Amino acid sequence: MSNTAAKYRMQSVGYHGRFAPSPTGHLHVGSACTALVAWCAARHAGGLFTLRVEDLDVPRTVPGMKEIQINDLKWLGLDWDAGPDIRGPHEPYQQSLRQKYYQSALDRLYHQQMLFPCKLSRKDVQNLASAPHGHPTVYPRSLRPTDVRPGWYEEAGKEATIRLKVPDQRIKFFDQVCGLQEENVAATVGDYVLRRRDGVFSYQLAVVVDDLHMEITEVVRGQDLLGSTARQLLLVDALGGVRPSYAHSPLVLNAKGEKLSKRDESLSLAALRESGVPSRHLVGYLAWALGLLPEARALSPIELVQYFDWSCMKGRPPCVLPENLAEVLTSNVTLGHCSAT
Repeated sequence: MSNTAAKYRMQSVGYHGRFAPSPTGHLHVGSACTALVAWCAARHAGGLFTLRVEDLDVPRTVPGMKEIQINDLKWLGLDWDAGPDIRGPHEPYQQSLRQKYYQSALDRLYHQQMLFPCKLSRKDVQNLASAPHGHPTVYPRSLRPTDVRPGWYEEAGKEATIRLKVPDQRIKFFDQVCGLQEENVAATVGDYVLRRRDGVFSYQLAVVVDDLHMEITEVVRGQDLLGSTARQLLLVDALGGVRPSYAHSPLVLNAKGEKLSKRDESLSLAALRESGVPSRHLVGYLAWALGLLPEARALSPIELVQYFDWSCMKGRPPCVLPENLAEVLTSNVTLGHCSAT
C-alpha cells in the first residue's frame, strides 16, 4: 500500500474510488482535474483508490501511452493502491485483459432475455426513427426484431450488434455535485448497444462490469459523462449489483469555452511539465477553480485533502482556462480566470 493510502486509510475501508483514463492520447488539464477530485475524495474518506486503464477499443490505443499517463499522474502527485503497475485483488486493471468478465455479463443478460440482435446501421436507425438531422437518435422499441430465431446469440458476429431491451421506467439517482437526477432512458436513448459488430464491448457495459467487480463505491468523473449514468444504473440493476454513488465534477474548458481535446496540445500535462510548470501550482490552480480554495496557491494533493468538500463544487461553473496557462502557472499561480461559458 502507498504511503498516502496508509496515512489516510481507516481501519475498516468502506470507500473505494477510481480513475480510469483511456490511453488514446496525452492527459490534459481536464483529465488532471478529474483525477485530482477522485483521488482527494478517496483519501478524504480514508478509502482506497484504483487506477484502471480503459483500453477497450484496442485500435485507438496509442502504444506506450499507458506508461506516459502513469508518469503524468505521478508527476501531479497522485498515487494508487492498485492499478496496471501495482497488483491488487481485482486485477487485471486493464480493460483489454478483462474480456471474459464482459462476456460473462453479456451471457447473463442474454439468459434474462434482455438482449436482441440489430442489423441496422446508424443511418438506418436515424431514418426509421425519424430523427431530425443533427439530433440524438433514439432507438425505439418498435425497431426490435420480431423474427429472432433460436441460436442467434451463439451465432452473433459481424452481422449484428447486440442491444439491450431498455425498460420504460424512470431512473433516479443523487449526484454529490449535480443533485437529484432523473431520466427515462427508453425515451432519451432507447435500446442501446452493448456489443458492436466487430465484437468490441460497449463502454457502458465494460465500465459497469469493472466497477462492480472492483467494488467501486463512488464513481467520480467529469460532468460530460453525467448523461451516461442512468444507462449504467440500468445495467447495475439488471446484473444484480449494488449501486455506487456518483459525483460529476465541473468541467475544464479551453479559452474558447470548448471541451478539451487532443487539439489542445499546450494544455496536456506533458506540455505543461516541459514548460517548467510546477505540479503544485497546477494542483493549487485547479483547487481554486473547483472552489476548494479562496485563491490559487501552490500545494500538493496530499495537502489539498483537508480542504476537500463536495459542497464547494455544487453549482460551480466550468473553469475556462487562459490561453497562456503555462505562463500563468510559472509566473504567479494566483493569476487566472475561471468563469461560466
